[in-house]
Amino acid sequence: MDDQQVAYHTRRLQAYRDDGPICVALGRLARGQLPPLPGVLVAAVTVTVLLMSGVGEQSSPALFAPVVVLLLTGPAATHRHDGRIDWVVPPFIRAIEYGYLAVLGFAHGVSAPLVYGLIAVLAYHHYDTVYRTRQRLWPREWVFRAGLGWEGRMLLVAFAALVGALPFAYAVLAVYLGVLFGVESVTTWTRTGRGSGVMVDLEAEEEAGS
Repeated sequence: MDDQQVAYHTRRLQAYRDDGPICVALGRLARGQLPPLPGVLVAAVTVTVLLMSGVGEQSSPALFAPVVVLLLTGPAATHRHDGRIDWVVPPFIRAIEYGYLAVLGFAHGVSAPLVYGLIAVLAYHHYDTVYRTRQRLWPREWVFRAGLGWEGRMLLVAFAALVGALPFAYAVLAVYLGVLFGVESVTTWTRTGRGSGVMVDLEAEEEAGS
């Protein structure tokens, strides 16, 4: 791939990561030198082990999983993600975030509608991001900051579990993020028009660049 294709590939995968301010700050400290794949793989295994060890107690080690994931994956946030299989990093981050929210919520008695509602809001946001980038309509940076990033959301619910306010946190997050992502998405598509972007066949583009 030429430099322009690499830049597009990097920007797309970084958008798919949905990093928040803390993660981006760690990435800048590392100056993009740390590859993203090893850290996210270790993070996925670590979170799985911590969740399997039990999350129902307020003193459970699993409540500190977001810190572990942040330290393992945050420093690679500004990496170019130009490795052959670095494209798997965003799906791993999504699996970690969604899995953590689901297991933690159910273990602490959060109602199913709240758990599924919050995850649905996030899934919509991430799908919207993917669809936009296919038409080169990039989400604005403030959206990722206002959305707290995956690390901010995980840290927030972990803290809420520690203080016994998890159902309230899920409800507030679902409403806040639903309004934020929904209004911003509708406004963007209304302003730009559905067909104003350039539809990109990602598979064809990647084959051409390989």
